[in-house]
Amino acid sequence: MNRNDLISSMSEISGLKKTETEKALDSFLKTVTIALSKGEEVRLIGFGTFKTVHRAESEGRNMKTKEPMTIPARNIAKFKPGKQLKESVSGEVPCGYEEDDKD
Repeated sequence: MNRNDLISSMSEISGLKKTETEKALDSFLKTVTIALSKGEEVRLIGFGTFKTVHRAESEGRNMKTKEPMTIPARNIAKFKPGKQLKESVSGEVPCGYEEDDKD
C-alpha cells in the first residue's frame, strides 16, 4: 500500500473527503516526526509506540572496497507494535476493521 492507497482507504473508512484525509495524515506524520526529533515517545494504545533510540558508533566495512570504516553514532526512529496489532496481524484475533465494514 502506498501513500495514495492509504489516503483512499482512510477516506472510505472515515467518510472524509480525500483532501481532508490527506491533511489529517500529513498532520499526524508531522506531529510524530516533531515529537521523535525532540526525543519524545508517541504511544498509541493497542497500535504501538514510536520512539527514538541512540545507536552507538560502530565499525563496519565498505562493501565495494572491503575497507574498514567507522559508522557514526546517531539517533534512529523505532516502532514497537502493540498487543492488539500483533494479535491482529498474526491472525490470533480479528482486527475489527474488516474489508466490508467500511461504513
